[in-house]
Amino acid sequence: MGIRVDKDALLYQIEKCNCKDRLDLPFHQMILQEELPFTIGGGIGQSRICMFFLRKAHIGEVQSSVWPEHIIQKCSELGITLL
Repeated sequence: MGIRVDKDALLYQIEKCNCKDRLDLPFHQMILQEELPFTIGGGIGQSRICMFFLRKAHIGEVQSSVWPEHIIQKCSELGITLL
């Protein structure tokens, strides 16, 4: 479901897996310096964020999937292009 970590959680995880070399990576540095938000979503959360920013009506406009024929037909009627 994405990354939900703050500085303390990152340090705990790094210590637990004995991966201190990762603290030099740019993403990890940005977390440690509190330059990134702590809720970078994945999966459906990320798709919903994309829908919001791109002003899309259907999740199928930002995420490819298999849709039932009646959904494809209804979206087509409404001018919604599914991926």
